Amino acid sequence: MGLISGLAIYFIIWWISLFLVLPFGVRTQAEAEDMRLGTMPSAPVRSRMLLRVIATTILATALFGAYYWAVEIKGLGLDDLTFLPMPDSLR
Repeated sequence: MGLISGLAIYFIIWWISLFLVLPFGVRTQAEAEDMRLGTMPSAPVRSRMLLRVIATTILATALFGAYYWAVEIKGLGLDDLTFLPMPDSLR
């Protein structure tokens, strides 16, 4: 894997991880009974985005490390996934 493809895969894993991390620990204004004029009741009271970006980076780095170990070190690929049916046109 080259540097550019590794960065692209990390970028994709990072964005997916961000959407996994975003909903954890969110308290809405309706739950906190702290409604502010002009906002939706489902808006978060505190977004704490810096904490979420740090958690996302840690999670994405761990997932990318697992991916790198499986693909580059162990040499696993799509051919090794025997539980997936292989189309006859690819055999």
